[in-house]
Amino acid sequence: MNVDETGADTIFTARSHRGRSFTTHWPVRLADCGSDGRLRPDGLVRYLQDVAGDDWIDTGLPQSETWLVRHAAFRLVDGASWPALGDEVTLTTWCSGTGAAWAERRTDVDVAGERLIESVTLWVPVGPSGRPVRLSPGFYDAYGESARRRVSGRVTVTPPPQQAQRRPWPLRRSDLDVVGHVNNAALWSPLVDVASGPVRSARIIHHAPVSWSDEAELVVDGARWWLTVEQLVRVEGVYTLDG
Repeated sequence: MNVDETGADTIFTARSHRGRSFTTHWPVRLADCGSDGRLRPDGLVRYLQDVAGDDWIDTGLPQSETWLVRHAAFRLVDGASWPALGDEVTLTTWCSGTGAAWAERRTDVDVAGERLIESVTLWVPVGPSGRPVRLSPGFYDAYGESARRRVSGRVTVTPPPQQAQRRPWPLRRSDLDVVGHVNNAALWSPLVDVASGPVRSARIIHHAPVSWSDEAELVVDGARWWLTVEQLVRVEGVYTLDG
């Protein structure tokens, strides 16, 4: 187990091979890349979101819940670089731990047999009422022993300092998801704006949803950033640069 370079308490557990895993492949396409031809962080998060959804469907379990992200992090493996336009990425994902009403998911990203990126995400299942629901016995049957590791669902808010830079962050209808909130992947786009170069590691915490009617503000202080609505933190992030 290793802690990520952002200084957050994120743990990237090794795959145990004693539970379910799911693997898929697809090429890095033009819309996923920045002007340097490399996969953007928000593009990566879309990949992580899609492979998680594909895995969940493939379990054959009832699809009555909507899974929402509580926090997520990724890091480049030492000596690795970002996947580039035209590369075929291999994504392998598995459940690396659970709590009463949340599940942790690890995903590795490989290109040509080389591990490039490791990620970890905490997901919360939400029922038709919009409230979190407990994990079912069928969940543990599907994901096996690796899902038995206990993980905390607790997150804390780090408020932005008074001297931080602030500017409006306009919302787009194309960023909304099926529950009417700004999509998880779209909430990583501020990182692309604030980072001055390629990112080596990053983490964000979702404290509350960002909705279409919100007047969001992007707050930046060095390598930390926040999305606030009426001065309340909805999302916070931290990153390190590659090199």
